[in-house]
Amino acid sequence: MTSLAPLLQSFFTERLVAQRRVSPHTVTSYRDTFRLLLHFAEQRTGKAPCQLDLADIDAGLVGAFLDHLERQRHNGVRTRNARLVAVHSLFRFAALREPALVGHIQRVLSIPQKRFERAIVSFLDRDEIDAVLARPDLSTWIGRRDHALLVLTVQTGLRVSELTGLRCQDVNLTKGAYVFCRGKGRKQRCTPLTAQSVAVLRDWLDERGGDLTAPLFPSRRGGSLSTDAVERLVEKYARAASQFCPSLRGKTLTPHVLRHSTAMELLAAGVDSSVIALWLGHESLQSTQVYLHADMAVKQRALERLAPPGTPTGRYQPPDALMAFLDGL
Repeated sequence: MTSLAPLLQSFFTERLVAQRRVSPHTVTSYRDTFRLLLHFAEQRTGKAPCQLDLADIDAGLVGAFLDHLERQRHNGVRTRNARLVAVHSLFRFAALREPALVGHIQRVLSIPQKRFERAIVSFLDRDEIDAVLARPDLSTWIGRRDHALLVLTVQTGLRVSELTGLRCQDVNLTKGAYVFCRGKGRKQRCTPLTAQSVAVLRDWLDERGGDLTAPLFPSRRGGSLSTDAVERLVEKYARAASQFCPSLRGKTLTPHVLRHSTAMELLAAGVDSSVIALWLGHESLQSTQVYLHADMAVKQRALERLAPPGTPTGRYQPPDALMAFLDGL
């Protein structure tokens, strides 16, 4: 039997960190997956995690683990599929190390992703965005920080991880103002800033001061805001704005909804979807197609181009050559 412990250690240190150089977020996600899986396997087999063999983690156990995530832990299908991606990655690595277990490994790799319904993206219209932006108390330091963060988020569509990773030096407010960020998959991009964003960020940077390498939006203690902190502040201002904008009461507002709102505003302004993909840092145009599905204005314009039912279809007939000659005299 092949011990699982050294294989799993090599998977993290050699494959993920040394060879693929995955992000810390990926390492954390994979780590949590295998912590859950090993704990589940211990309960099923009675073996301590360090005593498990690779053969103990068979297709039946992995399938039961995935069901456990959904039924006992109440995880969604997306989370289930993300855990399966981590397991598949380990077993593809194991196939190179343990060719004698190729049949066992192939059975685990054959477990499919679970399909799920793709909901239409949620986004805010301009009135709802303005209502949220008006809620921070500009008489306080926290309120001015939050207002600058929300303005930048709505205008640029940065991911929450990109926002929390910004440093003061990443904002360029000279001619051709832009914000530089390190996005998903280690992709770097620059997003241009509007005059409104430049004015708000200039005031904030003047007040912020400090080292250029310091976080652009610091916590009370001076460190970077956490993802949870940004989610909480967005939820707080959405709740406050719903008292003045009734349409917000039926919506769950998150930083990613603000990102969707940026994309929808760009689409409504007639910006090509390929440009929106570059703006948001999407890997492919397919990720941007969800906004076309959500934009009823695009569908309405397509509907208006259709001929009404019962309209006879015409066919172009070229003019008579002789008559065209006479007309041209």
